[in-house]
Amino acid sequence: MTANASARAIKPELLRTYTEDFNKDRANLIAADAAVSAGVLKAATDYRGVRALPRDFSIELKQGSITNQERSGRCWMFASLNTLRYELMHRWNLEDFEFSETYLFFWDAMEKSNTYLENVLRTLDEATDSRLFEAINESPADDGGWWQMFAALVNKYGLVPKSAYPESENSRNSDDFKQYLNSKLREFAAELRRRSAAGASEDELRALKDEYMGTVYRICAVALGEPPEKFDFFARPKDDDEDKKGEARKCKAEADADGKAESCKCGESCKCEGKSDAKACKCDKDKSDKPKTGKDERPQIREIGITPLEFYKKYVPVDVNDFVTLANAPLKNRLFNQRYRIRFSANVAEAGDMEFVNVPLDVFKKAALDQLTAGHPIWFACDCTQFALRKDGFFDQSVVRVDQLFGTEFTGDKAHGLEYGDSPSNHAMTFTGVNLGEDGKPNRWKVENSWGKDAGKDGYYVMSDAWFDRYVTELIIRKEYLDDATRALLTTEPVELDPWQPLTRRCR
Repeated sequence: MTANASARAIKPELLRTYTEDFNKDRANLIAADAAVSAGVLKAATDYRGVRALPRDFSIELKQGSITNQERSGRCWMFASLNTLRYELMHRWNLEDFEFSETYLFFWDAMEKSNTYLENVLRTLDEATDSRLFEAINESPADDGGWWQMFAALVNKYGLVPKSAYPESENSRNSDDFKQYLNSKLREFAAELRRRSAAGASEDELRALKDEYMGTVYRICAVALGEPPEKFDFFARPKDDDEDKKGEARKCKAEADADGKAESCKCGESCKCEGKSDAKACKCDKDKSDKPKTGKDERPQIREIGITPLEFYKKYVPVDVNDFVTLANAPLKNRLFNQRYRIRFSANVAEAGDMEFVNVPLDVFKKAALDQLTAGHPIWFACDCTQFALRKDGFFDQSVVRVDQLFGTEFTGDKAHGLEYGDSPSNHAMTFTGVNLGEDGKPNRWKVENSWGKDAGKDGYYVMSDAWFDRYVTELIIRKEYLDDATRALLTTEPVELDPWQPLTRRCR
């Protein structure tokens, strides 16, 4: 062994010192017993941190049942559809609703495959070991994505309810399907590059690409089934009887001594019948006069042979193009109050690459608060692995005390996590609530996840405000909740970023 090699090695005398020091400290032995038997996260869980994050919120949105992406990387798609289904449910007064995630998953696989092959044609002069081609070739049609990919798919293909295109085994567990799709795409890429080197023209190469896409369609259709061109839609608005009765009781309780008329939310002008001992509102009396049957007499929403684009335009009361990606990336090479575009980040080739506006934390957080306060959920992206209890549903550094368990502080800040790749965005979820303290500032956030109802508390997580500041990097905000200065940035020329730069990992 050379002198230099000896200097680089772990020295036996140091190992003896390490073990002596470890065994001197009783806390190390207790920590090791707990971690070895229960795992790091359970051993590091601080009950005081858990108790400091109750699951009630001063602002809370009523959402549908919890969704489940299962063993797939479709979180960005589920979070996107969860924001839209909230708006649809409340516009049409539905008790619950779920879009078909598989429908967009099919078209996303098709579009990513096409864009990958187009990117291969754009980079024929690149060596296969160049940084750019390696970034393009890393995962041709993987599951991950961003909101803007979702918007591009909706604009082109519309939306369908889950009943029209339900889950399949390969949408629930997508690894095998995507493994062989990606393998075939890389074979196609190699052949396109070989034909180009042999002198094939651009038109000849693009004709070959179109032929290859027929194979891609076949793979997707075999794995997922063909998506519907038209479908039938049926739904019933929820029964508001209980709401009306509750309002009637409120009318009765609030009747003043003179029997003053009160307003009831039953859809008509109702008057309490007397003073504080009034028995019921007119809406309750009219209802009780009707004979009861077993027939469901709620109004129906029925569409026969509607297309996915028609369904989206008719039943979804928001435009996916009216949202903006805000980022909070405090990096020296990511100036705040600047618009950015990431090269080679599109899934739909003609839709363009992903863009975001980088803003300071106070602007970032105010936009989130304004949108939630106005009654609209928020798509967001974060690093879901850091200081998180997946099973119990907590995102908070004061809950997961690995610093105490390991006897060392974790001092990296947000900039460090992004610059060194320690905490880039890797998961998308939905904010559906926030709790404001006495000072009017947020102290915890309610998170709707897409890991099923057995993860977290009935599918929901609670996030401390400190964790929000540290690990939430992207928000999808409606333009109306941007301040004037941020809105003005949308018309500026974006700074272009390369696909391997920080803050660009597709959420899975």
